Amino acid sequence: MAQVRYTRNLFLRGICIIYLFAFLSFYIQIPGLYGDNGILPARTQVDLKARATLFNKLKQKPTFLWFAPYLGLNVEYMLDVLSLLGIILSFTGFISQKFCIAPIFAGLWALYYSLYQIGQTFMWFQWDILLLEVGFLCILVAPFWYPQRGKPSTPSDTVTFWTVRWLLFRLMFASGVVKLTSDCPLWWKLDALNIHFESQCIPTPLAWYVHHLPTWFLRLSIVATNVIELAIPFLFFFLNRKVRIIAFYLQVFLQICIIATGNYNFFNFLTICLCISLLDDQFFYKRKSKNDKSRIINYLSTLISVLVYGGVIYGTYIYYNLRITDNWTIQSDIAFTKEQFDYILSRVVSFSICVGIASLGLTAVDSIANSATTTKGIRNKVTTATVTIFYTIAVCLIFAISLVPYSTLHTSTILSKNTTISVPLKQMHAKVDHLHLVNSYGLFRRMTGVEGRPEVIIEGSDSIEGPWREYEFLYKPGNINNSLPFVAPHQPRLDWQMWFAALGTYKQNPWLMSLTYRLLTGQPEVLALINTVESPFRDRPPKYIRASLYYYHYTPWSRTTNTNAWWTREREGEYFPIFSRDHPPFIDYVKKMKVIQDKPDFKIANEPLKLILDNLRFLVGKIEASLFLWGVFTAGCTVIVTGYSSSVSKKK
Repeated sequence: MAQVRYTRNLFLRGICIIYLFAFLSFYIQIPGLYGDNGILPARTQVDLKARATLFNKLKQKPTFLWFAPYLGLNVEYMLDVLSLLGIILSFTGFISQKFCIAPIFAGLWALYYSLYQIGQTFMWFQWDILLLEVGFLCILVAPFWYPQRGKPSTPSDTVTFWTVRWLLFRLMFASGVVKLTSDCPLWWKLDALNIHFESQCIPTPLAWYVHHLPTWFLRLSIVATNVIELAIPFLFFFLNRKVRIIAFYLQVFLQICIIATGNYNFFNFLTICLCISLLDDQFFYKRKSKNDKSRIINYLSTLISVLVYGGVIYGTYIYYNLRITDNWTIQSDIAFTKEQFDYILSRVVSFSICVGIASLGLTAVDSIANSATTTKGIRNKVTTATVTIFYTIAVCLIFAISLVPYSTLHTSTILSKNTTISVPLKQMHAKVDHLHLVNSYGLFRRMTGVEGRPEVIIEGSDSIEGPWREYEFLYKPGNINNSLPFVAPHQPRLDWQMWFAALGTYKQNPWLMSLTYRLLTGQPEVLALINTVESPFRDRPPKYIRASLYYYHYTPWSRTTNTNAWWTREREGEYFPIFSRDHPPFIDYVKKMKVIQDKPDFKIANEPLKLILDNLRFLVGKIEASLFLWGVFTAGCTVIVTGYSSSVSKKK
């Protein structure tokens, strides 16, 4: 049985880092997004003055925010407390393996789930529910405690760690499938990357350069992406470890390319952590083969890897009609029809479920067998085997429930044909669906921005006749001369939501009215989420606000040297009409959203704690968000290195 203890520990440390990024990023934005004077106040989600019992409140909306009165705080300050607790727990797990234990991960999951409950539209992202699912798996994967001496005691490392690999498979395979099942012509014509780098939410500086790469190379990149997402995930369960290691490198390479060209917060870093499940301890502690038998096995393993990936390359050559032109470029086209893909997908989804069952079965049997043979003493054998069986049953239940969202990739699967299996599983899934223990995934179903990148530009004025001056956001495109940022792993949730708002109307995004009201009243918490340095209204708010829709395009590669512009833009028209602070229908609408409330907020009784939280937020507010995240990460690395150096010097 392959050893995965060190690999598992590395994975758990990585998830602590992701949690750290997520909690830090959320904490920075609390006042502007969810504070009493924020865009979507969290107090509208939990009524602390309600007369219901605590049990009924938790049943209505399971979140730790209900405990705010017991600490003498209101909802906004309780959000600070929950975020800071998450930061502390994740930081301790980051700097010390001793804190990467199940109780810590249970606390992290509960804290993030509490924040997710009041997150509303600003937290309805796939990476948030992915973090919840991964966080729950970590409760099973992590040991319950670390003894003072010796190695950590976990009864079934391999079977619990297998769940991470299954999640990685579902995530990557679904991401590849939805691109083709969406019937988006740009994916089927291999032209999606021609607009992707321009139309994605917050591009990086490198995106401008990649956008101008030759078309044939961008088309070939889509082919590589499809193969990595559709074909390579099936090799996650291959018995040959070298095949899995190559799959690991391919997946990590894809994620690094995405990180370099797009700011997708902690999502790609989290996916890289999931990829660790494809490795084992031998990957980190390589042993030299001293006998002929080991060398022969190693050569055979290499040969199998060459044959497997040779088959993948050949299949790519056939199904994507790869050919070299006279200009020494590689041309590509999809050589199968939508009907053929739909037919194959119906078989592949069922086949992948069978592969998952077989892989889990082999892993479970091997784990149970080894739990009895690797321990000494009858009592220890029985105890270890019992605990291992318990974990195996839990893993099997999670796997079974995960089949419900996974099977929706295609309706014609074994689950839909066999109602005796489908109905009970759907009932089990429905009972835990609100906890997001298992989810369905799939990014970039359809490409947007074919006619240009839509952007909502908010403008203010002291006169209805103008002149109108723009509000600049911190990260999203606005001023065509502003350089593009690297902001990940921080997620500026307002900037992200502005991208989604541009794809619809303001009536489909009612939170925009709250944002408009906060700008009209010059609310400093909300102004902190935008570029107040260049804001023309940082001293006093405007009397009127309107929004226009623009279409942005990258400047051409052959732009003249006397311009620093990254974008060109054209005004499409009005996005929402002119609003003023004393416009009765507008004020009535904001009141219906409970942004304006006549009744007083819950009174804060714990003044010392409030003072500590205020001072801490004042200090954090002086640092740019992404720099703050990387600064905390660097501090953690420094603590680890310092602690390691101290332990080495003591041993000497």
